[in-house]
Amino acid sequence: MSTHYDSHRSSRHAYDARREEILQAVIDVCSTEGIGRLSVSRVSERVGCTRSLFYHYFPNKEDALSAALDYTIDAFIARLRNWNESRVFGDIEGALDSISELLKTLVLEMPGISGRSRSAGMPCSTLRSSTAWQSAARVICASRRRRFAKHHEVLIDNVFETFYVLISGLILYIRSHQDVPVEVIKEIIACTLHIEVIPR
Repeated sequence: MSTHYDSHRSSRHAYDARREEILQAVIDVCSTEGIGRLSVSRVSERVGCTRSLFYHYFPNKEDALSAALDYTIDAFIARLRNWNESRVFGDIEGALDSISELLKTLVLEMPGISGRSRSAGMPCSTLRSSTAWQSAARVICASRRRRFAKHHEVLIDNVFETFYVLISGLILYIRSHQDVPVEVIKEIIACTLHIEVIPR
């Protein structure tokens, strides 16, 4: 019984891993060559698989592209959630430093977030972006806002909406100003949230 279960779980893991490889290849092709060069053949070559295996996971390249965008956004939210859960409560300065660095890193590293694929022709789904920024704002607001309010005065109204606008606005800004210093991102966050930054 357990052998059958273990075998099924192992097969599922292999299936998921292969699917992720294909999604990453889709992202890579769009980032480096542009959406116009996206093809089942190019993706298969990057992964080192047959076209028939590609079609085992996705009916066409459009569905693979759609899944790749979702995959990138999920990875963005996961990284943001990890940051939120690992930061030290009470260390506001440290949190500002780390989130500013993380946001810039994510925007520059992740094609579906950075807009690099869009400039190469990848369509940017407004609905997907909206859902992603809502999720990001919820991650920040979920538990930390209540804990913060117990010890500090919250100086902004419409907290969720403010975080939504802040996150989406920063990502759009970093997309078009990729050399923006992390310190500037930090100052924008601090100013928007009315947090006093102590000069070092």
